[in-house]
Amino acid sequence: MKEPVNATERLLAKAGNDGEFRARLLANPKDALERELGLPLDRGQEIHVHEETDASTHLVLPPKSRFSAEEREAARTGAASLEFLKRTMYDPAPPIRPPAAKPAAPRVGSLTSGALVKEGRKSIRRGLSFIESTIELSGAWHCIRFNIADPDIPRHYEKPPFVSAFCLLALESSSEPQARAICDRTKAYLVDTMEYPGFWRYYRHLPQDLDSTSLCSLIIGNHPWILLERNTPKFLANRDEKGRFMTWVLAEDEPNVVSTFRIEADPVVNANVIAFLGDRPETRDAQRWLESMITEDRLEGSSKWYPDKVAIYYATTRAMIRAQPALNRLRPLLADRILGLRDPGGEFGNILQTAQAMAALYNVGSLKRIDAKCEIERFLAWQREDGSWPELLAFGDQSLKWGAVGQIGHGSESLTSAFCIEALERLVEILENAP
Repeated sequence: MKEPVNATERLLAKAGNDGEFRARLLANPKDALERELGLPLDRGQEIHVHEETDASTHLVLPPKSRFSAEEREAARTGAASLEFLKRTMYDPAPPIRPPAAKPAAPRVGSLTSGALVKEGRKSIRRGLSFIESTIELSGAWHCIRFNIADPDIPRHYEKPPFVSAFCLLALESSSEPQARAICDRTKAYLVDTMEYPGFWRYYRHLPQDLDSTSLCSLIIGNHPWILLERNTPKFLANRDEKGRFMTWVLAEDEPNVVSTFRIEADPVVNANVIAFLGDRPETRDAQRWLESMITEDRLEGSSKWYPDKVAIYYATTRAMIRAQPALNRLRPLLADRILGLRDPGGEFGNILQTAQAMAALYNVGSLKRIDAKCEIERFLAWQREDGSWPELLAFGDQSLKWGAVGQIGHGSESLTSAFCIEALERLVEILENAP
């Protein structure tokens, strides 16, 4: 559960009142911080504490930008250039691999609960092996950028930090050794792509954004910049007059490509910010706005970046469990709304939407209202021989019209697989604990 800690203020106050703590903080800063905050700090970080006196003043300079002045200028001026955009991507991705024919409806009762738990675990391990084969040694996950309206427009691999964090938050549900190893590698990648004071951007030609930064910060919460809330003031400064968090962090010398379209308050982005910042006075307006959107059923078309209600409900329930008691009163309503999305066959749309619905129901404590055996069989049926699940639209700007580019979508087999693994972990847990 994410709670605001105001760690820097708390540490300074204690050091001012507790001489023994002050001495420990000066002698062994990392140990003192870990003992005081109750968790290990990032292993790759050194901590230095300086004590000012009446005759000695310290000026702390932030780290140099990871980008040169020339690189920053190229990103700023090349923001509207397709050529610059192409340099943020990689080799053209292969055509989408169509899924096999839709599996038959699960045969409820065809396997015992014990057999299904065993098969579910095998499926999770096969999925993890597939994911492990697709991510880079650096820990970066690949995603595919494609055109929703025109499949003939070339597809490209990309590896923004957002995608790695987005998938890893799902994969953290698994305690399998393979999952732990993947998580460790990816955390290192996120640290390597972070910009001071703890912000990320999707592409180099885009400004920093709160969506990427929230998810990445949730993953590497034990990094000192995140733990000591160095990035919090910048979050709080990026609210509109209604207290909602705006997606883009616009600065005078930053790329300005987003100035041509709406600087929106997106419900998923706000849910992700609440999940990171926690339940504090500064997030209450955003909480109330998100609650009203859901209770008044105004979600249709409300997100610029996420394609359906399931994605919004999923992000909201993740914020609910990470920022308790934030959004807690939505718990029963969300359960009913999610269950109400099922079609006559019991599905929530495609297998990615079904996976996110399973995880969301688990988050609100209502997954037992689903037939876990039937759902496990459904995920087993959709899994391919190589351990993957199909590539599907996960997010993307579906309103932007940019010349020949058209409507932009993002997804990948490894991304879908991460969410299917999360769903299977939750369903197997329910089945294992069933009376």
